Amino acid sequence: MELIQKLAILADAAKYDASCASSGTISRDAKASSTGIGSTSGGMGICHSYAPDGRCISLLKILLTNLCIYDCLYCVNRHSSNVQRARFTTSEVVDLTLGFYRRNYIEGLFLSSGVIRDPDYTMEQLVEVARSLREDHAFGGYIHLKTIPDADPRLHALAGRYADRLSINIEMPTNQGLERFAPEKNHRAIQHSMARLKDHIDESREDRQQARKQLPHKSKPTLRVKRRPPRQERFAPAGQSTQMIVGADDSNDAIILHNSHRLYRQFGMRRVYYSAFSPIPDASSALPLQSPPLVREHRLYQADWLLRFYRFDVNELVDDTRQPMLDLDIDPKLAWALRHRDWFPIDVNRASREQLLRVPGLGPRNVQRILSTRRFRRLRLADLKAMRLSLKKIKPFVSAADYHPGRETDNATLRAQLTENDTPQLALF
Repeated sequence: MELIQKLAILADAAKYDASCASSGTISRDAKASSTGIGSTSGGMGICHSYAPDGRCISLLKILLTNLCIYDCLYCVNRHSSNVQRARFTTSEVVDLTLGFYRRNYIEGLFLSSGVIRDPDYTMEQLVEVARSLREDHAFGGYIHLKTIPDADPRLHALAGRYADRLSINIEMPTNQGLERFAPEKNHRAIQHSMARLKDHIDESREDRQQARKQLPHKSKPTLRVKRRPPRQERFAPAGQSTQMIVGADDSNDAIILHNSHRLYRQFGMRRVYYSAFSPIPDASSALPLQSPPLVREHRLYQADWLLRFYRFDVNELVDDTRQPMLDLDIDPKLAWALRHRDWFPIDVNRASREQLLRVPGLGPRNVQRILSTRRFRRLRLADLKAMRLSLKKIKPFVSAADYHPGRETDNATLRAQLTENDTPQLALF
């Protein structure tokens, strides 16, 4: 099979994997090396993901192979699926990555794979790609490897030496769902692998901190010399992530968010990705005939953001018995505010950071601008407008030096007013 045919098949097969963001890695540039190539900073190219500072990071996102010994019912690449199969050699993936980088198409690699022969063999192939890029070609770009849960822990340890980020898919929101749709996979093995990765990441961080403490105390040199800590090997500097499928089983949003919250706390996840189930050819009768609304996936991401950066609790967004699903018509933060109108209005000149983060339309950056500006003067409505805030969204929930919403906060038609002229989200396919 020609290389271009393999690329077409295995790039298309990788589109179902959502966890390809490249945020959180270290700044690395191979320009200092006469033979190196690639970096994790700057650059232009095909948009696939975004760094924390908003930069677009382009990634070559492929599978090593779509052959698989497992028969997960929800997976288009399952063993019994009637799809065209292909497989790269490790050298082909390395050459493709370097070739695409030299043409300025990409800035990194996202590599996953079906399981061939056994988990150890597959993991060895994935690690070899990353090793060759780093050691043989001094590639300094971003590398994200999908790890195989049942593989030897020593292979996971090797993968973390070369990859910026590792990820192990939790697959389904519940253990019962995994047993039903992917009985060959083991929920406990997945979590044990996540725990091992967390231990490696924590140990690497502690070693670097210890190395900094062992630096000699600063004396009074005649020349100013910038002291650098000894170079320490970093294990997966961008951490680990995971992905779960939404809508394949009957798990509600409360179950999904509680599970995500546990993953963040227990395993130090950088991200939990949500992938809306998409119907596949020759699907099992156990699977739904239609995918869930795409907006449900979007609302889960919004709720996830509130949990991580706005200090919300899962039980404030969903309720296991009374309201187990997120409202699809409005974002979770606005839904919470409308249910807790007694909290508002909040005085932007006196409220704490935590209180301001509860206001619909205010994010961490604008909250910080409010806190910084009000140290010098009392904020008026014009000041909020100058910050380019959506006054339509925040006015019912805040008061300023020259403004109070009065009864607008308790208006029975407030929800309709705030959602008027909203454009519905379009489907991707």
